[in-house]
Amino acid sequence: MKRIIVTVSNDLVTDQRVHKMCCTLKEMGYDLLLIGRKHGSQETLYRDYATKRISMLFHRGFLFYAELNLRLFFLLLFTKKEVLFSNDLDTLIPNYFVAKLQRKELIFDSHELFSEIPELKHRKLIKQFWLTIERWILPKLTKVITVSDAIKKHYKNLYGIEAVVIRNLPLEKSVHQQSFPFPTENKNIILYQGAVNIGRGIELMLETIKLLDNCVLVIIGTGDIIEVLKQKVSSQTLENKVRFMGKVLPKDLKQFTPNATIGLSLEEDIGLNYRYALPNKLFDYIQAEVPVIVADLPEMKKLVETYQVGEILWERSPKSLAKLILKVISNNYTIALQKAKRELTWTREKDKLIRLLNS
Repeated sequence: MKRIIVTVSNDLVTDQRVHKMCCTLKEMGYDLLLIGRKHGSQETLYRDYATKRISMLFHRGFLFYAELNLRLFFLLLFTKKEVLFSNDLDTLIPNYFVAKLQRKELIFDSHELFSEIPELKHRKLIKQFWLTIERWILPKLTKVITVSDAIKKHYKNLYGIEAVVIRNLPLEKSVHQQSFPFPTENKNIILYQGAVNIGRGIELMLETIKLLDNCVLVIIGTGDIIEVLKQKVSSQTLENKVRFMGKVLPKDLKQFTPNATIGLSLEEDIGLNYRYALPNKLFDYIQAEVPVIVADLPEMKKLVETYQVGEILWERSPKSLAKLILKVISNNYTIALQKAKRELTWTREKDKLIRLLNS
């Protein structure tokens, strides 16, 4: 039985893409170890495969990445394995060195364009560091995975590599629907779920909800700007129109999503990482049979146009978004959503991973 070590930089709890990858690897017969880090409150992990979370001295910035990569290098170096599976650029360096030193197979899964994330937009030295790593290592790799056709094309143009697109599609299974923990009678639920960070269009959502009657904006998730948004809601006395639910575990989130009338994904075009994004929440909305409104960005637009599961926001203004929300509320997308729900599942998508591993 081949031993495969999968590495990530998060605490493993909410990373559903990696969990699904690991379940598929286990189904294929691999002896699997997933390595992440300890961070924040430590929810108990229940997995059908071995996991390890590294205790860290630092949890952000340069010292965090330096410590993480150093610890991963020695851990990987002295742990038995035949295959290394690196997730995102921040775990690639130790995986690459160990693979070269010990002549092991290396698979790299790029969940996003790490060097183009908005947090690096004004940190040129740090951005240049990650770009240098990307330019140095990626052209040498033979098995690369990514999440969208746009990122695949980007890698092909820059580095001449043929990445395999494996989207982060949900598992196809019925869930027990759970009501929101606040009154929603006779209200249309406008849902945003995901990271509450800059560039996600949440400020536009707040301005829009003021224009709509009988609508409540529900924000599920947390992030860098959550406190700023809460203060804005409080200062404008929007508490009855905007609800923050904070961090919700994936298994619980699936129970809340079907309650929504519309799911929003309105990322701004503030860098290639967002421009080429195909957010997980879109597939979660579709799996819950919730119509969507998306930004005019290539991958999201293509998904909506292909499956006709919602509408595209062509003009980013509160008035335009409010008008589009009312349009979606009045239309019926049920047949299109059910078709997309059947097709966009991990059961189908995982075959690409199986073929890659068997090649």
